[in-house]
Formats: sequence, structure tokens, C-alpha cells
Amino acid sequence: MSAGPLEGIKILEVGHILAGPYATMMLADLGAEVTKVEPPTGDLSRQVSDAYFASLNRGKRSICLDLGTDEGQRRLGELAAESHALLVNLKPSAIRKYGLTYDALRKWNDKIVCVALTGYGLDSGDDPAFDYVIQALTGVASLTGDPDGPPTLPGYSAADNSTGLTAALGLLAQIVSGRGGQVDVSLRDVMLSQLNYRASAYLNEGTEPRRMLHGAHSYYVPAQLFPTSEGYLALFVTHDGFWRSFAKEAGIDGFTTMAERARNRDEVLAAVTAVLATDTAAGWEARLRPLGVPSAAVRSLPEALAETPESVVTAGDFRLVGSPVKVAGYEPQYGAPPRLGEHGALPARS
Repeated sequence: MSAGPLEGIKILEVGHILAGPYATMMLADLGAEVTKVEPPTGDLSRQVSDAYFASLNRGKRSICLDLGTDEGQRRLGELAAESHALLVNLKPSAIRKYGLTYDALRKWNDKIVCVALTGYGLDSGDDPAFDYVIQALTGVASLTGDPDGPPTLPGYSAADNSTGLTAALGLLAQIVSGRGGQVDVSLRDVMLSQLNYRASAYLNEGTEPRRMLHGAHSYYVPAQLFPTSEGYLALFVTHDGFWRSFAKEAGIDGFTTMAERARNRDEVLAAVTAVLATDTAAGWEARLRPLGVPSAAVRSLPEALAETPESVVTAGDFRLVGSPVKVAGYEPQYGAPPRLGEHGALPARS
């Protein structure tokens, strides 16, 4: 079995909870040596639950430092001198206060890559920027939910996770460049970026996005959740070939082109809804999958995990979802989440 693609890469992480730790855990899964630099009280996620902390911090090292002291700053400099990158998710004022920028650390290592993961940008102030707040202010919440109901949020931390992955990408891109420097990634910018075709339709065509029943796609028809005789079915017809296969199985005539289906959206959806009510979601999935029609019965998380046991790995005493990145010839070694200060304790005060 080969070494991980990031074998030999040393990364420091300073931060709390989700976005930053998720970014560095993805890198650790790929073979990087990730060291959490934690305050005496530890990453705040340690206070949530052991399982929560483990889900974001498997396979890392932990060094406990008080960055507000001269000794903590000296040790930070020593760590920076032997590291390829630092990823930090704190308020911009704290990032600067504790010397966690490239300008502050370049004296120790002018090749180090410093990634600041913040709510609005390193130069945009300290306004609170938690996941749900960002989803609200970027328009994501306004696009989620039924049109006659309130705006709503996904059932997981979409902004934090997306920003973590984007920060990892920025970190690796700057390492590949061979240059040290500052990388700036914000939750706000990432979520606006992920509204790509929605934003483009508004900016270029003046089409203001709106919530649609059952999460219907704004372009493709039919592409949404549909009620069945038991459960909901996700049906995603993105081209006319899919429609032909579905329509033949469902016994629906007409609407042969996407343009025609889009013009007659309400009529198409009524016809599809009526026919899908004749079988269960599981039944339709079993019928449509062999035909190559994109479809799936809506599952609970326990059901989804039960159907994909290969996605669950063991890291110390915890069962977790493994890395989504599969590299041929490489099998990640999922280490246990570190105890606070396990690889370097805070010196005792005299």
C-alpha cells in the first residue's frame, strides 16, 4: 500500500468547532501530519461531546499552548518554522492578536502558507458569523423550503463544511505554487459562490430566484421530490433521454423536450405526481434505477448508513464516516482523536 498523497506535509491548525477542523481532518486523511494548537481550555467542540469532537479531529496531534504568552508565541514560531501551512478559524482580530498571519510568521518560515478561515474575510471585521447566520444573509435560507412556508435550513452545517473544503483547496493550491503567503477564505464568499447558476441567472437575466415546492429545480422538469403511496421519491430528469425512459415506464405521453416540459411545468408535475402515487418510493426506485433514470427514495441517515457500511470506519474508540477522497493504492490510517495536549502540554506556570 502506497503512502498518502500528502505524506510529509506538516500542517498546523488553530481554531474551534467545525470549518477549520473539518478542513484539516480531510488533509490528515490524505496523509498530512496535522497538529492542533489548542488553548488551555481546548477546542470548544470538546465541550459539545466526545463523538462530536471525534467527527472532526481524527488522526491529528494536539499541542496545548497559551498564545497570549511569550512562551506560547515562541513555541508557535518553532512549530511554524517546521510546517508547510497554518490554517486558522478565529475572528480576524484574534488571528492578528495571536500572530497567526503570514506577515507575523514569515520571519520564522517565509515558505509557510497561512490560511485564514473567517466569516466575512480577514479584513472585514469581527461580526458573528456562524453557519446558520451565513446561510441567512447569503440567501441560501430564502431558497430552501416550500414557497408557502418559512425559509429553512439544511439538516447539517452546509456553510461550515463547504468553507472547510474550500479552505483546504486554497491551502493546497498555495503549497503547490511553492510560495508562502496569506490565503483568505470566508463563509460568506463560499456560500455566494455556491449559488453559482442562481446568482448568474439573476445577474445576467434578471431572474430572481424563489423557493419552489418540494425543492423543484429552477431549470429541469421534472426534478424534485415527489410524494408516493409510501414515502418520497427524488426524481431528477435532466435531459430528454431520461424523460423517455421514465415516461415509458410511467405510461405518460407527450412533453418530449425539456423546453416543452418547462413551458408546461404545472401540467407535467401534475401528471408525474398522479402516476407516482400508484407505487411506493422504494418501488419506483427499483423500477427506475435499472432504466438509468436518476431517482432515489428519501432515506433517513440511519438507513443511508446501513446501506453503505463501507463508508463507516473506526478511529480509536469511534465509528465515523471515512474520507470521501479515494486514492488508488492508498488506504487512510484513521487514528484516534487526540487528547488535549497529548503531544505537548502547556508548561506549568511558576
